[in-house]
Amino acid sequence: MKPTIKEVAKKAAVSIATVSRALSNSGLVAEATRDRIRQIAEEIHYTPNVSARSLSTNRTDTIVLVLPDLFGEFFSEVIRGADQRAQQHNYHLLVSSSHNNKGDIESALHSMRGRVDGIVIMSPNIDAHTLESSLPKSLPVVLLNCSVDGERCDSINIDDSQGAYQVVRHLISHGHRRIAIIKGTPNNLDAEERLLGYRKAVSEGGGDISEELEVDGNFTELSGQEAVTKILGLNPRPTAIFASNDSMAIGAISALRKNGIQVPTEMAIAGFDDIPVAEYLRPSLTTARIAISELGAMAVETLVNAVKERNAHTKKQLVLQANLVVRESCGCSD
Repeated sequence: MKPTIKEVAKKAAVSIATVSRALSNSGLVAEATRDRIRQIAEEIHYTPNVSARSLSTNRTDTIVLVLPDLFGEFFSEVIRGADQRAQQHNYHLLVSSSHNNKGDIESALHSMRGRVDGIVIMSPNIDAHTLESSLPKSLPVVLLNCSVDGERCDSINIDDSQGAYQVVRHLISHGHRRIAIIKGTPNNLDAEERLLGYRKAVSEGGGDISEELEVDGNFTELSGQEAVTKILGLNPRPTAIFASNDSMAIGAISALRKNGIQVPTEMAIAGFDDIPVAEYLRPSLTTARIAISELGAMAVETLVNAVKERNAHTKKQLVLQANLVVRESCGCSD
């Protein structure tokens, strides 16, 4: 027979209400009492009735992370950080991919109403109208690298422009003046900001300014490979490449190797994000470091706080720095 909350309360010599508060992580129960109750619940294999608790507390203990894609190390690291922090706060984490389509985003947000306690959204296509029409104002939302204005939600953004500026200025410090950029996905906030940082650094550093040096990409390894074909066809040929993320930099290095171009002696290259594999490439990749897993963890921490405050708190707009990491691919020693 399945253990009941009454059995836990009897063994712990506390009320049923105290057991309920302890297992829902309420701050109203002393830590020693909470630990004793949890130990007893584990010993007799008691698990709370999630549906019943949701009805009584108006909470689901579930949050959702909406990402533009699930492919690649960047998103894996965001999910890892978010999931670890969610577990620390006894929340279940759901992960959804919006595929960068506004209609899909609206459908996903509508489907989550009443099913989750809060949402973290990372999407270049989210806008104020979509949020207002799809979600109740009482539902906590944290925006991750989104361009929505206003103070309806907490937000966390990366200073992409400054990060890209640092990387390109470093390439210029090596004497490079003809530097190509492999751009990110069109209409993507990160891609646009990184392009602005590239342009600023090239302009201030006396580099060549030309549309032909701004080559299309879409943040994938394949687009990095394809961009290199165009870059090698330029005359005069660039001596350095700034890829707007590490995945495209990896694709570019692969394509350069296939074309017999040595990195960094014949072509310097740098990326952005500092995904885990960047350090272990040969040559190791110079890049702009984002603490990617911490980004996911911070988003969840911010969301959990918003849930506790019933979304009545003063919203925060945080901007995190991306810091230059110098390795071998630019011509430096690792």
